[in-house]
Amino acid sequence: MRYAIILAGGSGTRLWPWSRAALPKQLLPLAAGQTLLQLAYDRLQDVVPARHRCVCAGEAHRGVISQSLALADEQYLGEPMGRDTVNALGFCAAVIHKRDPGAVMGVCTSDHIIEPVEQFRALFEQGFALAEQHPEALVTFGITPTAASTAYGYLQLGPTVSGTARRVERFREKPDAPTAEQFLAAGAETYLWNSGMFVWRAATLLDCIRRYEPEIHAGLMRIADAWGGPDERKVLAEVYPGLKKISVDFAVMEPASRDPQVRVLAVPMPLKWVDVGSWNAFAETCPHDEQGNALGGGRPLLLRSSRTLVASSDPDHLIAALGCEDLIIIHTPDATLVCRADQAERIKELHKRVGEQFGPELL
Repeated sequence: MRYAIILAGGSGTRLWPWSRAALPKQLLPLAAGQTLLQLAYDRLQDVVPARHRCVCAGEAHRGVISQSLALADEQYLGEPMGRDTVNALGFCAAVIHKRDPGAVMGVCTSDHIIEPVEQFRALFEQGFALAEQHPEALVTFGITPTAASTAYGYLQLGPTVSGTARRVERFREKPDAPTAEQFLAAGAETYLWNSGMFVWRAATLLDCIRRYEPEIHAGLMRIADAWGGPDERKVLAEVYPGLKKISVDFAVMEPASRDPQVRVLAVPMPLKWVDVGSWNAFAETCPHDEQGNALGGGRPLLLRSSRTLVASSDPDHLIAALGCEDLIIIHTPDATLVCRADQAERIKELHKRVGEQFGPELL
């Protein structure tokens, strides 16, 4: 059977002060009044049955997420703490494989806007078909680059395998600016952005973890053995925090691309894909005025200003800006952010300083 995992455990620190520990970015109405998590869940309609769409996020957010999506208890896989993506996905695979040894598992994230949705569904369907036809395959999805971005990893493509699917020759980490320019110039036939979305058999992922990260695999098997019994939460809480913290790209996808026993395949996704991980990315989704100002919420009034994002969590709050260029102005009831747009990627540093100086209540 088909299953889908929506990863929703990110803290969204680069979207502070809207995104907070108690209500992170995936639970905020950042997409025309809808949450990014709701969009991700609905995007899988007609590809994966609703009862097999699961969310993996922090246990602390079980209540608010389960209520917002009307999830059954078994559809929420709560992490005691974040241990990066290979552990989140390995945990999900172990639990789902115990329920259904033949499970084929799609992976989506909860912080993307992807359009058109019907095209996404057709391509994700193609990914499922590949994993169903080729048990040894790890399928990923590559986005056509629109800029020489240094914010994303890249897939270096090899020969065509089936339909539009390509062999992945190499995973390239986030490049420096000159290398990103080279990747963009080489074209989408050679390099695609790494979307962080996948399809694979749960058994295949677990076997790769067993061979590449045996200690992680041993911990996951302890969790799986206890799952469904009276000690499942106790064992999860004991084992999970001790698992090696590493991403699925480093732990599985990169070694798999060099492993003759595994086929890493990429399905190109030539569609609109916005990773809403920063205020600059959020600005791309907002309506704009004639001066290129992004109007993201509240009551904006901008005079002699250009290329500035203004947003308030209070729809009645007025933000008035005069003579501003290339700024980000974000208002919440207890914190306001003002920064240059070219410093948006450093908001994580500011977030850390806020916690050190003013305490966790503002994080």
